[in-house]
Amino acid sequence: MLWLDEPLSFWGGTDLASGVIIDVHHPQRGLSLAGRVVVMSASRGSSSSSSVLAEQVRAGVGPVAIVLSSRDLIVTLGALAAAEIYGIRMPILLLDAAGLALLPRSGPVVVSATDAAASVNWSVPSTS
Repeated sequence: MLWLDEPLSFWGGTDLASGVIIDVHHPQRGLSLAGRVVVMSASRGSSSSSSVLAEQVRAGVGPVAIVLSSRDLIVTLGALAAAEIYGIRMPILLLDAAGLALLPRSGPVVVSATDAAASVNWSVPSTS
């Protein structure tokens, strides 16, 4: 899981070919989105981010799921485009502040999604 401290623009903020955050002003610059559940408040910037996200999902260098704390049409459109054009689904989950507060900052996370619903499951490591 990758928690983003600030909104991210996929267009200009990430490398299309690798999925690495390249925005020089982003706190998580240099980290890869590839194969991760990304948690962020919203995206930032251009509507072109939708196409970049869809292409990263197609190439296998994008997130496997995104958890948002506010509605984001650009991210949602990117996920819908990947599903429609490439047949690859990337779940988008919207959690309120209470739900977001329950998510761990690290550790294994499983996102399950169907046409009817989606959920996030995680295990908390024991401290013994």
